[in-house]
Amino acid sequence: MHVEKTERSVGELIDQIGRAEIKLPELQRDFVWKPTQIAKLMDSLYRSFPSGSLLFWQAEDAPVVREMAITDVAVTPVRPPLYLLDGQQRLTSLHRVFADHPDAQIVFNIERERFQNQSAATRQDPRWIKLSEVLDPKASMLRLTKRLIDAGSQLEDTEIEQRLGRIRQFREHRFHMEILKGFPYETVAEIFVRVNSGGRRLGTLDLAMATLSARWPGVLEKLQGQADYWRRQGYADIDVNFLSRALAGVVLGGGLSGWSHGRLATASDEDLDQGWATVCRGLRHVAALLRANLKLTGSGPLPSMLALIPLVVFLGERPDAPLDKELSDGVIYWLLVATMQGRYGGSTDTTLSRDIRAARRPDPMQALLGNLDLLTNTPQVTVQSLTGRTKESPYAFLSLLAAQLNGARDWWYGTEILPGADGDRKLETHHVHPMATLDGQYDKTEINDLANLVFISGRANRRIGTKTPAEYFPQLDVEELTAHLIPLTETLWKPEAYPAFLEERRRLLAASMNQLLAQFRPTWLDRLPTSPAAPIDGYALSLVLYASTWDPGRLLFTASGDGIRWTGSAAMAEFQQAITDASVVGIDGDVRIAGETVPVQVVEEAIQVQVGPFLVTGTPDQWRQVIERESTLPRPLSTLPSVPEAPWLGAPPITFPVTSTE
Repeated sequence: MHVEKTERSVGELIDQIGRAEIKLPELQRDFVWKPTQIAKLMDSLYRSFPSGSLLFWQAEDAPVVREMAITDVAVTPVRPPLYLLDGQQRLTSLHRVFADHPDAQIVFNIERERFQNQSAATRQDPRWIKLSEVLDPKASMLRLTKRLIDAGSQLEDTEIEQRLGRIRQFREHRFHMEILKGFPYETVAEIFVRVNSGGRRLGTLDLAMATLSARWPGVLEKLQGQADYWRRQGYADIDVNFLSRALAGVVLGGGLSGWSHGRLATASDEDLDQGWATVCRGLRHVAALLRANLKLTGSGPLPSMLALIPLVVFLGERPDAPLDKELSDGVIYWLLVATMQGRYGGSTDTTLSRDIRAARRPDPMQALLGNLDLLTNTPQVTVQSLTGRTKESPYAFLSLLAAQLNGARDWWYGTEILPGADGDRKLETHHVHPMATLDGQYDKTEINDLANLVFISGRANRRIGTKTPAEYFPQLDVEELTAHLIPLTETLWKPEAYPAFLEERRRLLAASMNQLLAQFRPTWLDRLPTSPAAPIDGYALSLVLYASTWDPGRLLFTASGDGIRWTGSAAMAEFQQAITDASVVGIDGDVRIAGETVPVQVVEEAIQVQVGPFLVTGTPDQWRQVIERESTLPRPLSTLPSVPEAPWLGAPPITFPVTSTE
């Protein structure tokens, strides 16, 4: 075994990819770079910034491979291929730009020397030129220069030629390379894990997948085949990532950790085969229960897929015997409460380990319910539980289920409101009181309140448009309204009665949700004292962005609840950057909130930030959605109120899911 050190130009490497002389081993992850990241790589090459080295493996026996995210290469290599271990994002990006890939339409502004992805604005401005045009060996630099001058560029022709020439030189840029020779697959997988976990963030799931690929060749094909099956069934979220985590959960008996790949490497063939059989069998049982009991024809409405894994373990490993009603109800009841409480919004792998252990105990249902404290208390949804919640809240899931089980039908097609439909029948959240009539009187949190939302088809949503309930409700039957838990008091249908409408509909939603929970609660849990439906009931955290066209502005936080009254703010640019660093690179950082520096920490697969009295937690995707939500309609920066910027000095912070922020 030895390591050869060499270098090659971008042009040589791209040509090798085109000849299928560079391939991806199965242990590689997906191509994930966005056009903005590709544009930054082009900018680095333009400025002659360091671009890192590449790591390859020259295999004696061809391993299982996966497709590169490029235009199809339908050739048989003349020379034995090299297998790319580190540098996939950079090489794939370069190939896409050179090949004019539709997802890498990078353009260059000749005067501002700026790179970005093609947009409607750049298409209208001829001073932006596509990189693929400049990089085409057959392109005439003279013609391109003349075209830019004719477009109104104020640069001298020699300066234009010089700048275009720097782009043309991308093909000559040289990468340092290391080629592993004579290494077995198992050792290569370990090297891959170490290299990637030390650089750009590679999650525990990626590390586990790399190990499984080396330990169990062909596993990606198994996972992809099963994912394709579930996608056809409407459960697109049962994808390769979910299946990988479920398999690891079954084999390891818990969630993933930084050392999971080491434990997976020692798993026997029998453990892996049996674990895979458990996952496949358990999923079929779970999906059947969801369809029969909750009318879930698709996975889209589920706030967290991870909550299914303990049930997959329980149902996949139990003896092949009929599932009595008491047990099936217990499964559904556990899922509903776990979802309502946001059980998998924080330290997911720690929680998953605890629930998988419970699923394997002699009385698994009792153990799982005990993990949610359901053996001593009955969770009760109240009007207060729903106050201030939006469609990102776990209560939105229960709102949909309550309407379905109440017999709600679409207001256009008259069919059941079922997830998974396409086109005009696809379910959308419809504002009962339209935004057009509320805007200016209420803030976006109040307008987007869960009590103002119903689930209907896109066709019905567009048909109603901006009509007020007083205008379109009379066209619907009483049954059509009550099934969607709409108050029938006509005075509440007018815009001026909006607060009273929200209060009454929360009451109807809460009653229906409690009825839903009671329908599946095992009878042996009856007559227990009631408790709040979720730990954060009665607490609220609102985020409001104040910004201008030239200033990203500030995020204003307002926390309230039992004994809590606190406000503070943070610079939006700093806050967003900290979340991005934690999401993409996995780097812990900090941000100033209310005059105090607080950590932004990556804990397992979640990001945690203490915002006043709350430890706000969520997945990277959930944080991004919240930031996008706040950025959509910011308030004018000039209206930012003056608030006391004082850190929270009260009780220890309460864990608060970012999906429940307003």
